[in-house]
Amino acid sequence: MCSSSLSNQPRVCHAGPKGYVPALHGIHRKTMVNGDRTQLVEFKLKRDAVIPAHQHPQEQTGYLVSGHLILTIAGVDHEMRPGDSWTIPGGVEHRARILDDSVAIEVFSPARQDYQN
Repeated sequence: MCSSSLSNQPRVCHAGPKGYVPALHGIHRKTMVNGDRTQLVEFKLKRDAVIPAHQHPQEQTGYLVSGHLILTIAGVDHEMRPGDSWTIPGGVEHRARILDDSVAIEVFSPARQDYQN
């Protein structure tokens, strides 16, 4: 639950188990908070799940909290472990193979309208 939804106002959101929605098979996401120009999203990724190759206009910056995955950005594979981070410019193709149950936190700028949950 967030304290404000008004533009140009501080927003404080408190964690809870609700709000996760299925994104793909084995992948759930929760939009944690939206800013005026950014959006914070948590992903829960199950072992053997796949995020197929895609691109979007938003810049995407992420941090792997737990787990293990292969992140492919512009055709180059990157083995990601807890504590690793990345940034993907808008319009660049990327995909992921989840090797172990994982949790990732990502920021999108500007906010993705399709992630407004």
